[in-house]
Parts: sequence; C-alpha cells; structure tokens
Amino acid sequence: MSDWEVYAVKYADRNARVRGDSFIFDDNHDAPHAMDYFIWVLRQGSRVILVDTGYDAEEAASRDRPIRMDPREALAPLGIAPEAVEQVIVTHLHYDHAGGLHLFPNATLHLQAAEMAYATGPCMCHGVLKMPFTAGHICEAVQRLYSGRLTFYEGDGEVADGVTVHCIGGHSRGLQCVRVRTKAGWLVLASDATHYYENVFKRKPFPIVVDLQNMLDGFTRLETLASTRALIVPGHDPLVRQLFLQGPAAHIVRLDTGPQDTNLMTEILS
Repeated sequence: MSDWEVYAVKYADRNARVRGDSFIFDDNHDAPHAMDYFIWVLRQGSRVILVDTGYDAEEAASRDRPIRMDPREALAPLGIAPEAVEQVIVTHLHYDHAGGLHLFPNATLHLQAAEMAYATGPCMCHGVLKMPFTAGHICEAVQRLYSGRLTFYEGDGEVADGVTVHCIGGHSRGLQCVRVRTKAGWLVLASDATHYYENVFKRKPFPIVVDLQNMLDGFTRLETLASTRALIVPGHDPLVRQLFLQGPAAHIVRLDTGPQDTNLMTEILS
C-alpha cells in the first residue's frame, strides 16, 4: 500500500488567450487568460505511469501552437526514457493529450471505451466537435488496440493499487480523471474535467464541451473523489506551478506533497 509520487510536467503554454476562451459565462471576457500544457508522471519506486503524452513539434506546426520542449525532453529531468514507459493513462484523445502517443512506442494505453467510440463515431462529422482531435493520433490508439496494448474502462476502474480512473465526460465524451493515493491524501488529476481552478470552484463551464450537464456534474464528482478540494489538480492552470513545490527542473512541480502556498490555495478555494 505504498503511496505514489506525482509530478506535473509543463511542456507548452499559450498566452495569447482571453477569459472568453476559458469560460462560457464571464463578464470580463476580453481580459488576458494564459494556459499551461502539462503531462503528469506517477512514480512508485521504479514503477512509472504516464498520464497523457502532450503533442510534438509536427502537431505544433500544423496547429500553429508552438511547444516549449518535446515531451520526451520535458520528462528527461525525471530520468524517464520514452521507450521504457510501459503504461500511459490517456485522459482523452484530444491532440494536446494524445498527440504524443507515438513517442512512447512500448506503452499499453488505458482509455475509456466511450472515448474511442466518440472519436471514431458520427460525432466526428461535425467540424466543431472534430476540431480538438487529429486523425493520426486516433489511428495510433487503434494500432495499440490491434496489437493488444490498449485496456478499456467503462466508468470507474483500477489501473494499479492506488491509481484509479473515473469517467467524467463533458469536455469530451469519454474524458476520465485519475485518482492517486499520495502521502497528502487522495489526489485527483482532473485533466480537462476542469481546465482551471475557476471552472470547478466557481462552476463556470469551459467552452469546448460535448455535454454541458456532464461537465457540471463532473465538477461535483471531482470534489467527492479528492480527499480535500485542495487536492484537485486542474489540467491547464498556470496557478499549479505557483502552488506546488518545484521538482528537479523549472518546468516540473511535485504534487503529492500537497499545495505549499496555503494562502494562495485558501484564496482559490474561497
């Protein structure tokens, strides 16, 4: 029953954004609102589970959304070799979460069945729903399926002792969060179930959404899964890097020890 170490690894950011890009309803919609892009690492001794993969330079060029470093380079300070990664939890198949699947060729993927059905189904006939996906990334997931290296979940499931996944939906049909047992308590990597702290704690939905009710219900589910609200980690909020302890490099923070800036955390939760 050992606890897990958990790291958030920033590999990109997009700062030319406004609050209207982050919240459906916001009175100050044209104010600047930056976004960070993370992948997450779970470590227990020599065992490593990667949560999401980021995206590479080719995808960055095609979408005109530059990355600061290749995901493999971003993981290097943690001593993680891409070919040695054996398990990847894919929270959902959007380009910025599954765009690096090919960078970890030996990994078994852990995915909600609903996400594969959504990304390969008739909803992708609608351009606005298809926009966050890239066909090559979906094909990579299908290749893993046919090579026997994809595990499906339907709702709640256990990936390892102390690591569970939970289907939230909302932002994408099969979006799942990851619940991890740490020394600070049960920590929830929300991924895009809440992009920012403000989404979940102010109940303000994110504009890219397939099911608004699922998104809103998901905010409550995140709070029930975490030991405390302070242990919900949003998928894209730059505040994460202010709240938690810096890791072995400037772009990495350690999450399993809990928030270190308690004053800021109190302000966020109020």
